[in-house]
Amino acid sequence: MLRAFQWDLARQVERLDHLLELLPRYAAWGYQRLYLHLEDAVDYPSLPGVARADAYSWEQFRRLVTTATAHGIAVVPIANLLGHTQYLIKTDAWRDLNELRDPVTGEPLPTGQICPLHPRIPELVEKLFHDLAPFCPVGEIHCGLDESFHLGKHPLSRDEVSKIGLAAHFAGHVTRLHATAVRHGLRLGLWADMLSLLPEAIALLPQNAGLVAYDWYYHPFGRKPRLELRTFAEYDLAPALAAAGIEYWACPMNGAFRHESAPVWSDRLQNLAAWWRRAQATRASGYLVTSWEPYRLALPTTTLMDAAVATLWLEPEAADDPVALLAAGLRRTCAELPAATARQLASRLIATDARAFVGNSRWEINLGWAPVAGRRESAAPHARAARQLERLAATPALARAELAALRATLGFQAYLAQREVFVRTVAGLAHRLRRQAGQARAEVTIVALTEVCLDFSAKLRAAKSAARAMWVASRPAGSFAASQNARALAADTDRLRALRVWLRAAAREPQAAFLASPVAGRWTLRFTLHHFAPCHQKVVVEQQQPGGGWREIYGRVLIEFRAAAARSRTPQLRFELACPVGDAAAPLRIVARCLGEFAVSNIEFTDGVTTLRHAPQRSRHLLGRPAPAAGWPVIDWVTNTATLPLVWAQA
Repeated sequence: MLRAFQWDLARQVERLDHLLELLPRYAAWGYQRLYLHLEDAVDYPSLPGVARADAYSWEQFRRLVTTATAHGIAVVPIANLLGHTQYLIKTDAWRDLNELRDPVTGEPLPTGQICPLHPRIPELVEKLFHDLAPFCPVGEIHCGLDESFHLGKHPLSRDEVSKIGLAAHFAGHVTRLHATAVRHGLRLGLWADMLSLLPEAIALLPQNAGLVAYDWYYHPFGRKPRLELRTFAEYDLAPALAAAGIEYWACPMNGAFRHESAPVWSDRLQNLAAWWRRAQATRASGYLVTSWEPYRLALPTTTLMDAAVATLWLEPEAADDPVALLAAGLRRTCAELPAATARQLASRLIATDARAFVGNSRWEINLGWAPVAGRRESAAPHARAARQLERLAATPALARAELAALRATLGFQAYLAQREVFVRTVAGLAHRLRRQAGQARAEVTIVALTEVCLDFSAKLRAAKSAARAMWVASRPAGSFAASQNARALAADTDRLRALRVWLRAAAREPQAAFLASPVAGRWTLRFTLHHFAPCHQKVVVEQQQPGGGWREIYGRVLIEFRAAAARSRTPQLRFELACPVGDAAAPLRIVARCLGEFAVSNIEFTDGVTTLRHAPQRSRHLLGRPAPAAGWPVIDWVTNTATLPLVWAQA
């Protein structure tokens, strides 16, 4: 079974010298292939204008491929040619390929995915394959094709789908790509998620023709992976693919889901081990450790995971529990680390997973403090997490140069926990100030608020230093200011400044405390959400406008990206949600969108002084529709599937 790893250069370009230095290490760890997710990260000779500003030159790309080959690592380029093709649509030259059109003018929208039947698709595919074919040393090109949920929206696509069905429409695109690949002496690879949603397409693909399907799922599982869009029901593509003569690969993930500053160690390691077992059980052709969206974490943390999972083939008799794997990875990363120290450090890292900054419930604070500050949650667990992370970051073992990025990561994670404590503390004090308006004791609260802000300002400065250290581990120092973490910290700085302006106004005029601030709206709607059947839901709060229409004032997708939320039934999974509201008189409602159900309860509306409760009182209000168990999932984030009007009674 072939062993491979992936770098997501499409989402984050890394310093070329750093990548070149890593290649001999990966070779020593037993990796045989490198998959390069590219999009606009390289300057294609035949596609001028596609490359972004910091893209690799064609000569740099050539150097990366030839160096990998020299170390016995064969490269497979990934060139998305259906979903995730914004890198093409963003350009004037290729925008017309967009599947999505303006319903009035018919013009292509600014975002979307390419239409498989657009007359210029053959030209595009030919140019891309022509450029990349010389950099496919094993004779394979991977075309992505995953998460292509806009299929059938273009008039050309819609017409074909109405005649032959969605599965045949998708299979036709794969077949045409395969034919072009063959003309260039290449095999065609694709992610397998579309085949799990359209299983009837498998029989319509070229049979025994060298196609390769890469099956992925990024949570721990037992014998079979699961489908999120089917409420995490099990599926198994291996038998059907084997019958069609399509090569099967097992694909775990080593890193982060978009906003995470570090891998969730236990979840990722269990996912890596689960796919290794499945690869062996299904006699998979290969095992590919994928990496996605690494821009908020330090690349050495995902490299550490790649070192850890190598234990599965380098030491097949060794234990494959998360602590054992991570300890082995730490020792491969830092050879001088004693075995006992590595195991203790691994155990302590995995213990931090309990309060990991992962999922929409935690990420929401990056978009604004008020929706998090207004929740009915204790700050105590976050305070404990901050202390735990600070102590771990100060561990002498992490003083080694090889682990500097990990140490900085822990420092940054500590800040994220401290921020959670800060916004909840300040929100509580802000509401206290409202209750004390006009009273002498309000001065004590103003002093407390001022001191908390001063303390947090120091934590912000330390966080910027940690985030910079994470960044420069593999990226140019000059680009840090534009990085996602730097922008998040800049937004926090702006919110802290605005909070201080609000505080000074409240000190001068007591009624100013009732104005909106970064941690509280004039009013706050808060409620408990019961996420008992995870799928692809979105909860939205709408407020009626003067003309009678409704406007979304708050929305959150309920994907959590945690093992605990990756199950068909999760009766104990619940979240506190809060929404700042400016106009207390205009009617409000809670609505459900997209796929699946959830319930809400304990709904209240408060300004910190007066609290209203939704009436009639019910333990739970069920919203949404059960996710379909079969068929093509319609991903619609706009249409309401259920509505709960809110009616208030005095608490």
